[in-house]
Amino acid sequence: MENSSIHFSQPHDKSFMEPSKNGFVGGNGELPKEAGVDSTLVTNGSVDYKGRIADKRKTGGWKASPFVIVNEVAERLAFFAIAVNMVQYLVFEMHQSLPDAATHVTDWIGAAYVLTLLGAFLADAYLGRFLTIIIFSCIYEVGLVLLTLSASMDSLRPPFCIKRPCPPASDSQIAFLYAALYLIALGTGGIKPCVSSFGADQYDDADKKEAQKKYTFFNWFFFAINMGALLGITLLVYVQVKKGWSWGFAVPTVTMFCSIVTLVAGSSKYRYQKPMGSAFTRFVQVIVASVRNHFKGVKFEPGVRFYEVPTENSDIFGAPNLLHTEQYRFLDKAAVKTDTESNANNRWRLCTVTQVEELKCFIRVLPVWASTIALSISFAQLSTFFLSQANIMHRKLGPHFEIPAGSVPVFAACNALILVPIYEKVIVPFLRSKTGHRRGLTSLQRMGVGLFISIFALLSAARVEKKRRTDSNPSSLSVFWLFPQFFLMGSAEVFTYVGQLEFFYDEATDGTRSISSAFFLSEIGIGSWLSTALVKIIEAATGGVEKGWLRNNLNKSRLDYFYWLLTAINGLNFLVYLVVAWNYKGRDGAKTSVRDVSPVENAVELRNGKDDKGESRSIM
Repeated sequence: MENSSIHFSQPHDKSFMEPSKNGFVGGNGELPKEAGVDSTLVTNGSVDYKGRIADKRKTGGWKASPFVIVNEVAERLAFFAIAVNMVQYLVFEMHQSLPDAATHVTDWIGAAYVLTLLGAFLADAYLGRFLTIIIFSCIYEVGLVLLTLSASMDSLRPPFCIKRPCPPASDSQIAFLYAALYLIALGTGGIKPCVSSFGADQYDDADKKEAQKKYTFFNWFFFAINMGALLGITLLVYVQVKKGWSWGFAVPTVTMFCSIVTLVAGSSKYRYQKPMGSAFTRFVQVIVASVRNHFKGVKFEPGVRFYEVPTENSDIFGAPNLLHTEQYRFLDKAAVKTDTESNANNRWRLCTVTQVEELKCFIRVLPVWASTIALSISFAQLSTFFLSQANIMHRKLGPHFEIPAGSVPVFAACNALILVPIYEKVIVPFLRSKTGHRRGLTSLQRMGVGLFISIFALLSAARVEKKRRTDSNPSSLSVFWLFPQFFLMGSAEVFTYVGQLEFFYDEATDGTRSISSAFFLSEIGIGSWLSTALVKIIEAATGGVEKGWLRNNLNKSRLDYFYWLLTAINGLNFLVYLVVAWNYKGRDGAKTSVRDVSPVENAVELRNGKDDKGESRSIM
């Protein structure tokens, strides 16, 4: 049978936006022979901006990564400068109640991260990661411009008010502000799932040196996130306090514009991956085909054979074939031939082994994803109730300087900036010598450490809040009492976030990298929404904003009860995670935390003849 693994209806120009198929894939869908492990050319199908096979000497690696990291610093600077100040802006400028402002901010942050699924879909299916980042960065910039206008024009805000109750903002004023915020959320949704994967694309997994550098990139990428956060919550918050909201929003607007220019400037240094089509469509095809074959009576009898294209590269453009695994056997029915060979091209009736395994890989990570969502509920407090506490505590350093409330999260950001270099340069080599694992700890172990630390972060928050509330003069209590909860939450983030970056990238297939990154980022958004729901439930159950746990006046609230509840949730979640992680089976089918073997190494083994090639594969 002729290979039907690649279908194009239109030719593509040889450019970094739409790299030519002929530039890096042979007519039968295979990589050219000169692109080997020992060659200076990459083996994963990446191309340069002219559509040619990417040369390791001229593209990728740390020649390209700095541009990506600088872009991430600028984007995070803008996002955190807005996020840490938005509750105060809604309360003091738009005259909203504290609980309402907190829930509106968590809803906005939630939307920003859930929209990463949209950005990932467009990147994988149509645009590619680089073009997706550029387009959504421009949307982000438009939102920042509108937000600056909202803070600058009196007609877009209610009149200044000192004594409550204040006149609320009009519907048009609220609509303009929310349009700006949700354009920023949309921009974030397009950028976030692509930027870490695009950075990782700059490293060839088949090259051992580059593969090791990729995990170093993940650590420094997280360092960049926190550097942007640090600048946003210190420098820009200080600008906002001293110069006003207009300047506070205008500076990140200019910074974001400069980051777009910087990212474009590195175009000639990048390695680009061709869009591989919609992973969601392929998932649905597998489900439809497996259900259809099940009702046709397909059974796994001795000698049953699964369909696969007869080439080293799979039916998914630019991705290698995947080996069959025994998990989720029901889905294997999608790859069992039941009709004549004329149906081999119809993926709604017959799927390849690789397509089935792609869905299996996605399903495998679902329990891990679900068992870390509770941590995101705790993270949501960093930009809401943690800051509300700081706002009414003693923040003076000497007679002339007062720490802005929005800058208090520096306790968490500084922790990450200090811990990442120490972890990378000291802890990883030490753990590597003890465990034999090239990263010191596996990704799942690293996430587990973060989840465990988060329990003590919320426990500390509960105890400190009780001390603050019961103090004879709560406003005289130093803001440095909040240091433990910020520091521990920052530590939890260092371990969990980077572990998630590594885990979801490693366990994804070539065709689902952006979707996988978006999936883990959506967890942050869902956690923010769950935080909103939890606040609403507590309000309704305990007496509302006047008599309940969470009131407009924190000194009369029972915020410590809320923190104790989160502590219990994190503790229970940690136990669930231990069960999930202990029973997790990686892509190789072994009971392991995460594979040491790179996903692309299977492709190398295929090229070296270590796997049988052919139209079908036997499981018996």
